Amino acid sequence: MKTKPIFSGDTIELTDAPNTMPSEFVQKLINNYRSNQLTAINTKFGMEDAHSIRFDLATLKKFISDIENEAQKVDSGITENDLGIRFYYAAYPQANNWDMMENTPIGTNYAGKHTLVMIPTLKMENADGEILSYDFHPLDASTYNQNSDNDGEQGEVMAMNKALTAVLSQNHGNLIPPDDKKVEEY
Repeated sequence: MKTKPIFSGDTIELTDAPNTMPSEFVQKLINNYRSNQLTAINTKFGMEDAHSIRFDLATLKKFISDIENEAQKVDSGITENDLGIRFYYAAYPQANNWDMMENTPIGTNYAGKHTLVMIPTLKMENADGEILSYDFHPLDASTYNQNSDNDGEQGEVMAMNKALTAVLSQNHGNLIPPDDKKVEEY
C-alpha cells in the first residue's frame, strides 16, 4: 500500500495508487537546495559536500521491520500508525578525527560530508494532551513513555538518557559525492 497526503491535517490516507509528484516540482526543490544550502556549505567549508544519499530497499525494509517487531515485543497495542522515522541531518567527522569510525565500514572518502541518521519515533501524549511523535528506542521500554525520568526532563526520553549506549538507528547509505553522479536523474 502507498500513502497520499490529506491536506486537512497531518494524517495520511492509504491508497492503492502510487504516490507521485511532478518531476518539474522535484527538480525545483532539488535546485533550491543545491543553490542555497549546498552552495553555502561548500563555500564555508571549502569542500564538495554530498547532495544525495541512497539506501537500498532491503536495508530500509529491515529497519522498518525491526522498529515494528521490537515495538510489538514491548507493547502489543502499538500500531504502524503510532510509529514513524525521523531523519536527522548529520555529518561524518573530519579525516583527522576518523578514529571514531574505526569499527564501521565507512571510508575516509566520506570525511566531513553530511549524511542522514534515521531514528524511530512513537506517538505519545504530552502533559498538555497533545499527541506528538517522540524519538524512542524500541529496545528500551523506558523510552516508550515521554514522561519517564531519564534525567528528569520531560521530552528528553532517548537522547538525554545517559544509560543508553546504543540505539536502534540507521545511517550509512551511498552519498553522492563521493559516489558517481552519473546515476542521478536530478
